[in-house]
Amino acid sequence: MTLPLPPMPRNVGSVNWIGLWTLYAREVRRFVKVHQQTVWAPVVTTLLFYAVFALSLGSAVRMVGETPYLQFLAPGLIMMAMVQNAFANTSSSIVIAKVQGNIVDILMPPLSPMELVSGFVFGGVTRGIVVGLVTGLAIWAVIPMQMPHPGFVLFHAVMASMLLSLLGLVGGVWSEKFDNIAAVTNFVVTPLSFLSGTFYSVETLPPFFWWIAHFDPFFYMIDGFRYGFIGTSDGSRWLGVIVMLGVNAGLWWLAWRMFKTGYKLKA
Repeated sequence: MTLPLPPMPRNVGSVNWIGLWTLYAREVRRFVKVHQQTVWAPVVTTLLFYAVFALSLGSAVRMVGETPYLQFLAPGLIMMAMVQNAFANTSSSIVIAKVQGNIVDILMPPLSPMELVSGFVFGGVTRGIVVGLVTGLAIWAVIPMQMPHPGFVLFHAVMASMLLSLLGLVGGVWSEKFDNIAAVTNFVVTPLSFLSGTFYSVETLPPFFWWIAHFDPFFYMIDGFRYGFIGTSDGSRWLGVIVMLGVNAGLWWLAWRMFKTGYKLKA
């Protein structure tokens, strides 16, 4: 799959649009070329998770509030697939370039630190959205879901994919080898994902863990995304919007600063 260059001048103001588009297109082609691994494999994994929970319930009809558990579970699984793949896209791109020694090919073109961050991040966001869309359609075929608040679904899908793309970019720049980025996945991304209410309502947690969950930004991305599908949430919806915007702004600044200073990128 080849993404054509848009009909625009090389520079508009201070932005190298063709360079930015080229980097973005490169990041998209990276995962599209191996779509069996980057798109279809996460969909199958998510469906297996869903099947395990459905079979474990058997004929029992478990409810979370007024929502059947399987309908409550579906948005969390979709979000988990999205953010894991958004993280994988940016982190793998940077770490592979550093390990193979061709990171210079990314740093030498006339792209500013902001353009570099934007190209990588929006490539990761695209992969997250594509995986989320395909996964959602696959689950929808099994159990039809409503979407009473599509604006919340779209906002949290984009913001969550952006957050994990930024986290993957920051982790990839920090990492010197694959073991380092694996540590970020195992000790940061996975715990925050599983402690965020993906599989359960945080309202069932003891007070101590309830407070921990509300300091987890992953909780707000899943809670807001789930609200768009089932119409109820465990936390403040608008606080979640503020948290998502604030965390993304902080991570974006950190990623920009890393490229600006050449942290672990330039000799």
